[in-house]
Amino acid sequence: MTNAAALPGQPRGSVVSGPATPRAVNVLAPNPSAMTLDGTNTWIVSEPDSNLAVVIDPGPLDDAHLQHVVATAEEAGKRIALTLLTHGHPDHAEGAGRFAELTGTKVRALDPALRLGDEGLSAGQVITTGGLEMRVVPTPGHTADSLCFHLPADRAVLTGDTVLGRGTTVVAHPDGRLGDYLDSLRRLRSLTVDDGVHTVLPGHGPVLDDAQGVVEFYLAHRANRLAQVETAVENGHGSAAEVVAHVYADVDRSLWPAAELSVRAQLEYLREHGLI
Repeated sequence: MTNAAALPGQPRGSVVSGPATPRAVNVLAPNPSAMTLDGTNTWIVSEPDSNLAVVIDPGPLDDAHLQHVVATAEEAGKRIALTLLTHGHPDHAEGAGRFAELTGTKVRALDPALRLGDEGLSAGQVITTGGLEMRVVPTPGHTADSLCFHLPADRAVLTGDTVLGRGTTVVAHPDGRLGDYLDSLRRLRSLTVDDGVHTVLPGHGPVLDDAQGVVEFYLAHRANRLAQVETAVENGHGSAAEVVAHVYADVDRSLWPAAELSVRAQLEYLREHGLI
């Protein structure tokens, strides 16, 4: 059995619904898959003594799940006052419209097409609801509209798909760009070094208690994969599919289509930097 403390980011173990920090509660969506891991983590965030809460990523369009999120907040004596999205992929955002109907909330996101209401989200913006303070951190790369939310009081960051609780993230080319993603990882590393963030509350997978460790792992992993792709091209593997078969031979074949997206992003990055 693998010691969780020895894994990147020190995952807590199995993914469960329930409190993760004094201010963050997870409600796990019933949509497990190879891409979503155990399912989407829908986060309810609030000050402990407040009756108002913010929900981040309502998840898929699953009415039972959405109503479970509402019931979880109400059982804690809280009313959901705002809905936020880390990005627009359906496993995070498809249920947002229905959730807004259930809660009467506005939906705020970076992408105007995902918003319900006039207000969006922007870099450095501070979300204050019921005394809660969360800071918007732009983290494009997985997608162009990806955001994280820094929760200073818990020394935590909610990362959506930018950092997962297990495994690594797809750079979803062409919307996602590797250069942007690397910059985003460095931005998150700065939060761990300069702002004392130690907990990752991911969009999928278990909570991580070593934020700096997992970000450093992600950066090293990306550098290693990039070198492997560059070598593969030099050895005559010209197409993205050929590179995947060569570089990702140890990865489950069901994940190769997603790996091909990341390889396309890596090839684009290498060409932009004159490395191939």
